[in-house]
Amino acid sequence: MRHSITVEGIYISAGHSFYWREPGAPADYTMEAQERVECVAGKGLRGDRFFGFKENFKGQVTFFSEEILEAVRDHVGGDRCPPWATRRNVLVSGIDLNGLIGQRFSIGQVVFEGSEECAPCDWMDHAIGAGARQFLKGQGGLRARVVESGILEAGPASLSIFE
Repeated sequence: MRHSITVEGIYISAGHSFYWREPGAPADYTMEAQERVECVAGKGLRGDRFFGFKENFKGQVTFFSEEILEAVRDHVGGDRCPPWATRRNVLVSGIDLNGLIGQRFSIGQVVFEGSEECAPCDWMDHAIGAGARQFLKGQGGLRARVVESGILEAGPASLSIFE
């Protein structure tokens, strides 16, 4: 099954702002926008903080929906929240990400496997606005593994789901 989607943005960060930190004391590693990124099978996005993190890691790449981002901004009045503030790697539009949990799919030449929902954490209330975490429960994005390496590029793309 093929879908037309748009990769609205690609973001990577060299360091962890929340993992292994005291609550309320995040580090200041920004998410850097990319036009393209190398996706490496079994490792993730080259240059990202989770690249090669551990074997079979479920969150080698994280996806978030542009439509959900707009809805949560409207809900909490967080219209000035930039897309990278969610700490997700790939912002897409035109697909229900929850439908990709447990599925192999490709975007362009890269093959991914959706592993689970990327559950929202307390950071969403800080980054987007009070109430964002609650609003995003069940629609916080997609955690995925890279199955076949390739280059992921921003812009219109074809998404194929393998049956």
